[in-house]
Amino acid sequence: MLKNDPRVSLIRSWLTRDLGWRVGSIAVASADASFRRYFRISRGDVDTSAWAPKANHLIVMDAPPGKEDIAPYLKVSSLLEQAGAHVPHVHASDVRRGFVVMEDLGNTQYLSMLKTGRGVDKLYGDALATLANIQVRAARAAQQLEPYSRAPLERELNLFPEWFLHKHLGLELTPEERALITVTNEILINEAMIQPQVFVHRDFHSRNLMVQPQGGPGVIDFQDALRGPVGYDLVSLFKDCYISWSRERVERWVKGYRRVLGNLGANVGDSEYQFLRWFDLIGVQRHIKVLG
Repeated sequence: MLKNDPRVSLIRSWLTRDLGWRVGSIAVASADASFRRYFRISRGDVDTSAWAPKANHLIVMDAPPGKEDIAPYLKVSSLLEQAGAHVPHVHASDVRRGFVVMEDLGNTQYLSMLKTGRGVDKLYGDALATLANIQVRAARAAQQLEPYSRAPLERELNLFPEWFLHKHLGLELTPEERALITVTNEILINEAMIQPQVFVHRDFHSRNLMVQPQGGPGVIDFQDALRGPVGYDLVSLFKDCYISWSRERVERWVKGYRRVLGNLGANVGDSEYQFLRWFDLIGVQRHIKVLG
């Protein structure tokens, strides 16, 4: 019960006593695989003069200190907003208590619209325009992010034999098979590191893009952003775990995106073949990570 939840009581106290906002109701909006929770707060019948942002609903992130750190979220949010991406605007935050109150981007994920099969090219066109802004306009900002370097790439790949092959499937690998995995991982790591390094959201897929009435996607769940391979977020988008498309269609979108980036002056490789190779190889790395 939320009324007996001490963190919810703290949120209400923070909003009313510290920020001076009267709150109508608080309800669970979502939770993820971490300790973070999200609550939707409503103005209800509260006088608008006692409700600072011009919206009937807001989202509060609850990130308990000691278990979650909101500083990376706030940093990446600011960088993306400056690059022109529509991320939830932060109205107020309390790092010590682990609270962020932000714009409510609604409940309509890209995934639900893509599954209808209607307006798919328009949706992806808007998503790619946002991604191009992030990768080009935030190029300097990306230098403030940790690199997607050998260590995290290797760590992610090493989860696959341990957790998927051994613990999930119960397989015992031979020395030859382990050697093959090691060689394959080395190829994937080297290929990732030679790609142009850009601002990488890391989960730029259909469940983290929210349909907005004014057009263009709202972008969420970006707090783990790193500086990494140009093809990574494209893979998240077009080799999405939640929806799939024909290879012909995916290639058309990827080639079109390469042209957009090239027109903006970005490094897109020497040919479409090279760009698609980058896309495919970082896709192997990402999905091995997902399996792990």
